[in-house]
Amino acid sequence: MRFTHPDGSTVHLAYCTNVHPAETLDGVIAQLAAHCEPVRRRLGVERLGIGLWLARDAVRALNADPAALRRLRTELDRRGLEVVTLNGFPYQGFGAEEVKYRVYRPDWTDPLRLEHTSDLARLLTRLLPPDVTEGTISTLPLAWRTGYDEAAAASAHTALLELARRLDHLEQETGRSIRLALEPEPGCAVETTTDALAPLAALPGHRIGLCLDTCHLATSFEEPAAALAGLARAGVPVPKVQLSAALHAEDPRDPAVRAALAAFDEPRFLHQTRAKAGAVLHGTDDLGEALAKGTLPDTVPWRSHFHVPLHAPPAPPLASTLGVLRETLTALVGGPTARSHHFEVETYTWQALPAEARPTTDARLAEGIAAELDLARGLLTDLGLKEQQ
Repeated sequence: MRFTHPDGSTVHLAYCTNVHPAETLDGVIAQLAAHCEPVRRRLGVERLGIGLWLARDAVRALNADPAALRRLRTELDRRGLEVVTLNGFPYQGFGAEEVKYRVYRPDWTDPLRLEHTSDLARLLTRLLPPDVTEGTISTLPLAWRTGYDEAAAASAHTALLELARRLDHLEQETGRSIRLALEPEPGCAVETTTDALAPLAALPGHRIGLCLDTCHLATSFEEPAAALAGLARAGVPVPKVQLSAALHAEDPRDPAVRAALAAFDEPRFLHQTRAKAGAVLHGTDDLGEALAKGTLPDTVPWRSHFHVPLHAPPAPPLASTLGVLRETLTALVGGPTARSHHFEVETYTWQALPAEARPTTDARLAEGIAAELDLARGLLTDLGLKEQQ
C-alpha cells in the first residue's frame, strides 16, 4: 500500500514474506497465490506491497535466468503485488524446524554475505515498480556478538564499503538506487541504536543506514524519541522500518506470568529476553534461559524478542509493546517531514505462537496478516498520511 505524507512524499507499507518460508522460486510463486493475494483481497486494495524474503538459491536462479525473472514479475503484476524492499537478513533455511543461531550466518565477516547482498540488490533493481527508483534491503547487524572482535569489525567494515561501491555502480548502470539497512537486534554486535552509531557513521549514509525494528527496539527498552534523536545527531539515516511488537511481562515474579511466558518458549527461533534495572540492561539469549530461576532480575518488567501479532496482543497477564511501535511511527512520520519511507509489518512467528493462538489454515493466516496491515494503515492515516488509490 502507498500513502502520501503531508510533505508530498510517498510512504510504502508492506508485509514481510519470511512468514511464508520458501527456498525455491516455485515456492515463492506458490506463496504469492496462496498467501499474498488473499491478504490483498481482504484489505480491499488494488496494490499490496510485499517485503520479499528470498533464499540464496532462489536469488541466484532469478539473476541467472531471464525467463525465471519474467515469471516472477508476471506473477507479481497479475496478483496486484509490488516489491520495493527485500529482507536480506536470513540467508537460507528460515523455514527449518530449528533456526536459532543459524540465522546470523553467514555474517558480514564472510564473503558469502557480501555476494548474497550484492545479488539481492541487482535483483531488486529488476523488481521495483516502473515509477519507483529507490529500493531497500534489510540485513543482519554485522554479526552475532560472540567472537566479534576488532579484526571482525574491520572485516565487516571493509565488506560494507565494498557493497556501497557496488551499489553506486549499480545505480549508474540501472538508474535505480538501492540502500542497505542494518537491523539492530538483541544479542548481536549491534544490539541497540546506540551500538549502531559508530559503525554506521563510518559508512556512506546515502547507501547504508539503519533498519529500525520496533520489536527489537522495545526488547532492549529503548525509548523511540531518544533513539531517533541520537541517530539524527549522528547523521545516521533510517531507510527502512519493520513494524513489530515484542512480548511484555510486567511482573515476572508472578507464577501466572511465568507460566504464560513458558508457553512462548518454543524450539524454532531465539527469543532474547531483557530486563532493565536502573541503567543496567540484563539479558539472556533465549526465553527458556530467562525462566530459569535467578537468571534475570524479577522485580522489573521483562521483554522478549517474540514478534506477536500487532492486532492481537497476548492474553493477560502478558502484553505487547504496541505502544512503542505507535511512538516510533509518530516520531518518524508524524512531523512535517517523513524520516523514513519504507515500512514493513514483520510478524514471522505466527506458527511459533502457543497452539491456541496459531492459525490453523491459510485463510486464517491471511486474515491475521490483513488485520495487522489494517491496524498499521490506521496508524498512518491517523498521523495525517493519505492512502493512495
